[in-house]
Amino acid sequence: MRTPRTIAVVAHQRKNLGGGLDELRRRITGHEVEKLLWYEVPKSRKAPAQVRKAVKAGVDLLVVWGGDGMVQRSLDVLAREKGGSKIPVAIMPAGTGNLFATNLGIPADMERAVEIAFSGERRRFDLGRLAGEHFAVMAGIGFDGAMIKDADGDLKDRLGKLAYVWTGIRHVNGETPRAKIKIDGQPWFDDEASCVLIGNVGRITGGIHAFDDAAPDDGWLDVGVATAQGALQWARALGTMAVGRSDSSPFVRTTRARRIDVKLESKLEYELDGGARTKTKKFSAEVVPGAVQICVPADSEPA
Repeated sequence: MRTPRTIAVVAHQRKNLGGGLDELRRRITGHEVEKLLWYEVPKSRKAPAQVRKAVKAGVDLLVVWGGDGMVQRSLDVLAREKGGSKIPVAIMPAGTGNLFATNLGIPADMERAVEIAFSGERRRFDLGRLAGEHFAVMAGIGFDGAMIKDADGDLKDRLGKLAYVWTGIRHVNGETPRAKIKIDGQPWFDDEASCVLIGNVGRITGGIHAFDDAAPDDGWLDVGVATAQGALQWARALGTMAVGRSDSSPFVRTTRARRIDVKLESKLEYELDGGARTKTKKFSAEVVPGAVQICVPADSEPA
C-alpha cells in the first residue's frame, strides 16, 4: 500500500487523545506526506462542511479526530458525496464512547491509531441509513433516545461514560408506546416497547454487547426491541446482556433485516451514534452495504 500523499485531518477541538492535536500533526508529518489539509471544528455538526472540502480536494486519506458523533457525521458525508466512498478513513478515537472504533479494533492509543492509518488494512464496511442520514453504530428510539438526549453536550463532556448511567437511571420509568415494526416488509412486532434499537455493530452505548451476531460488513442491520419497564426489569435485561446472549432475556427480542419500518403511538426522540435527533412517530432504516472504507488493524475481525 502506497503512502498517501494528500491527507486531510478533520478534528473536534474539544476532544483529546495522547498528546493532543499537536502530537497528531507531528506523527502524520513524520511520514512522506506532500500535502496536509487541517480542519478543526468546535462541534461535530460543523464537520460535514470540512469533510466536503476534503472530498473536493481529492485527498488520499481522511483522518477523523473525535468521538462517534464526529465519525458519524464524517462518514455520512462520504457516503453521500460522489467519489467520497473511495476515500479511506482513519479514525483517531478521541471521544467518550468511541464505539465504532472499538468494534473495529482501533485502540484509543495515538501511536497505534496513526500506525493503522498508514500501514493498516483498508476494508469496506456497511452503514445504516435513517431519514436520509447514515449511521455507523446504531439508531435508537424510546429509552435509548431519551437517555442520549439528556446525556448530550456538556454533561457528557463533564462525566464521560457516567453521563449515560446517570441519565439512564432517570429514564427507566419512561414512556412505553405501542410500536408496530415491519422487517423487510413483513410484520414482526406489535406491542408496547420501551426501546427500539437498530445496530450495525455488536457493542453499543456503555459497552453493552446488545447484538451478539452483528458484524458491520455482513450486509445486514440487527434489530432489538426492549419491553422492559421499571428499574427491576431493566436490571434483569441488562444483567442478561452482560453475562449471556441478549436474545435470551424475556424482555428483549432481536432479529436482523435489510430494511426496518417502525410506527409508534406517540412521538419520541431518536438518536444516531450517540447524537440526539428530533422526535418522530415513524421512521424507516435500511442497510447500505460496503458504503465506506476504513483503516483497521491488519487481519482484524470486527468485535
